[in-house]
Amino acid sequence: MEPIKKTRITDINVAQKKAEHYCAYQERAQQEVRDKLYEWGLWTDAVELIISNLISENFLNEERFAKAYTQGKFNQKGWGKIKIKQSLKQKGVSAILIKKALQTIDMGAYYHKLKLLIDKKTATINEKVAFKRRYKLQQYALSRGYESDIIAEVLKDSDL
Repeated sequence: MEPIKKTRITDINVAQKKAEHYCAYQERAQQEVRDKLYEWGLWTDAVELIISNLISENFLNEERFAKAYTQGKFNQKGWGKIKIKQSLKQKGVSAILIKKALQTIDMGAYYHKLKLLIDKKTATINEKVAFKRRYKLQQYALSRGYESDIIAEVLKDSDL
């Protein structure tokens, strides 16, 4: 079995076009694009030049990425703010942009999504003892990235 050959790009113009396509396909963090450019075998000066070109041509916008990522993870995966924040930090997004992005989540929808997650999980738990069932639900919601005070509020309101 032959090892997979990685494509090396030596022409900066080819790399620029490929990076534009990479960013146009989906919102990307700067660090994701930087890592991809290094993976293609480009050198540091070329990578930074391409990144600055992508930013100036609006292919790459960190704030737009943070907001889209936040909305996507919240709406599609049901992640809480803590999990989203950690994930954005891993992607190299600045704390200010993370804060701005998290403020785009509507708190009414946030509570509603948590209530739906807890209701769905309640149906799968076979625990008869009420406080154990409550603990399992709380741990599940914590693992999804929701804040403990909000979880307690939602659990208090729900009839377990």
